[in-house]
Amino acid sequence: MSTAYRLSVLTTALSCTVATPVLAQDTTVPAEDELAAMRSQLQTLVTRIDQLESELAETRAENAERDTVIVAQAQSAESTANSTRADELANSDGWSFKPRGRLMFDAGTLSAPETIGADDGFGNEVRRARLGASGDIPGGFGYKFELDFAGNEVEAADAYLSYGDGPLEVIVGHHNNFQSLEELTSSLHTSFIERAAFTDAFGFERRIGISASYEAGIVLAQVGAFTDNFADTGTNNRGVDGRLVISPNTENTQLHFGGSLHYNDLGEEDAAAVRYRQRPLVHFTSTRFVDTDTLAANSEFGAGLEAAIISGRLHAVAEGYWQNVDLPLADDNLTFFGGYAEVGYFLTKGDSRGYKGGKFDRTKPVDPVGKGGIGSVQLNLRYDHLDLSDAGIIGGIQNGYLASLVWKPTDYTLISLNYGRMDYENAVLPTQGDETDYGVDAFGVRAQVDF
Repeated sequence: MSTAYRLSVLTTALSCTVATPVLAQDTTVPAEDELAAMRSQLQTLVTRIDQLESELAETRAENAERDTVIVAQAQSAESTANSTRADELANSDGWSFKPRGRLMFDAGTLSAPETIGADDGFGNEVRRARLGASGDIPGGFGYKFELDFAGNEVEAADAYLSYGDGPLEVIVGHHNNFQSLEELTSSLHTSFIERAAFTDAFGFERRIGISASYEAGIVLAQVGAFTDNFADTGTNNRGVDGRLVISPNTENTQLHFGGSLHYNDLGEEDAAAVRYRQRPLVHFTSTRFVDTDTLAANSEFGAGLEAAIISGRLHAVAEGYWQNVDLPLADDNLTFFGGYAEVGYFLTKGDSRGYKGGKFDRTKPVDPVGKGGIGSVQLNLRYDHLDLSDAGIIGGIQNGYLASLVWKPTDYTLISLNYGRMDYENAVLPTQGDETDYGVDAFGVRAQVDF
């Protein structure tokens, strides 16, 4: 209780007690008794004020304690909500179940010289239509299983059991081996609707195997042993893969430096068939202008280098990959090469490309649609090179000059516009005049959603 309030109470009390003898002048009360009565009344008032102040202080303390408990409960509830998304089911025993999926629809055009018989013009397809689930199992274990229904076929994507202990993760099952930053980045988070040409040309894919990843500070080391994919379990392929990533970062800049080695024993006594080829940017065409045709090979050995930087709205990335093929009937092995260099910039303020675990991750718009913003808008430019000619094998050279505009209205929706100019040398589809050096234009748009 404030001092001013106490003085006002005392003043009022004094006024009342002083006025009492005036109104009672006719009484015969001695002055000493009146003063004693006044003092007694004042003392009673002071005592009562002190009592009220004490009760008020106790009440305030109780209210503060109650508010503290309420705030703590609210924070605990918020933390639980953040750690367990609304679409994830979990129990106290450590089990969890999270449905997951993605849908990508592509459409566009391909324009090529009319005389080569290429499958050009308008095209469209459901590029990916995946459904699955992931979650935790008590004891540090986890699982992930996804099926892809695109193309009127059902194929397994990720299908594995994992175990994590601090910086170590072990995976057993059908999953990506460690070939290239571009390949390991989810198709949900790539800059273009299709990955760099060499990733498909050299047959990068998920395979059945066991792998281990160890991440501590800025160092990520990955190693694995693999057979083949679910559709080709009858082959004798046996491969090993290793990748090392150094990813230093400052407050505003993320760096990435990596390298990888790969060996695949095709396991056939007389050699197995391999083939390297690639589409012109868009996937909805079956035409390939670069193609080695079928080769008899004993083994494959690959080596890749990768580097990237993310600094605010800007990112840049470059990779190179050498694929060496051991041919049993040739004096020298074949070596093919692919690589790309890319730069991207967000036109929307505050947005930046995501990065996690040695690969690019989800971009989360600072001002998404529905919350007063337009989402994120990103412009990307890329030079993409693929050389499939060596030692008498003329598979052709593809030089791609690509641009994309990516709009993310929210974290989980995306519209991507892509254009590519492909210049070919020694293309495998000649024109009517037997020309094999020419250009092809490709345009593609993607609508994408995931959960």
